[in-house]
Amino acid sequence: MSKKNNNIINNNKAYYNFSVKNTFIAGIVLKGWEVKSIRKKKIDISKGYVLFRFNELYLNSVKIEFIQAKKNYEETNALRERKLLLTKKEIKFIYEEIKKKKYTIIPLSLFWKKNWCKIKIGLSKGKKKYDKRNTERKKSWKMEQLKIMKKNTK
Repeated sequence: MSKKNNNIINNNKAYYNFSVKNTFIAGIVLKGWEVKSIRKKKIDISKGYVLFRFNELYLNSVKIEFIQAKKNYEETNALRERKLLLTKKEIKFIYEEIKKKKYTIIPLSLFWKKNWCKIKIGLSKGKKKYDKRNTERKKSWKMEQLKIMKKNTK
């Protein structure tokens, strides 16, 4: 049996611009046309963020392109707020971290779990320019080490 890749999209800029402390997996409340668009990978989560409102989390600025369906009776707003589904314990933890330590919540990836569309969100802080340079330096050094080790083993 071959394992199917369930990833829909990854937010590659998130790990470059933010340092992620914790990650959570949440469900999303979607409409039918949004699910069809996600299946065709017509989605952009790179500019997305999560807001805390009325003891609930909402996903903002995630663009899901509209795919023309046969019946077009419902409202089709590509940038609408989408409610995230988490447990009360997780929501309380996130709320406390946001208030105490000034963290932001960003979407990291979108994937399928069975037939449900899930989103991986990260509790993170923005990186400064020098932090980004340091991570690039460390990454290039690790690549260099691997090359040296490969040469020495031959």
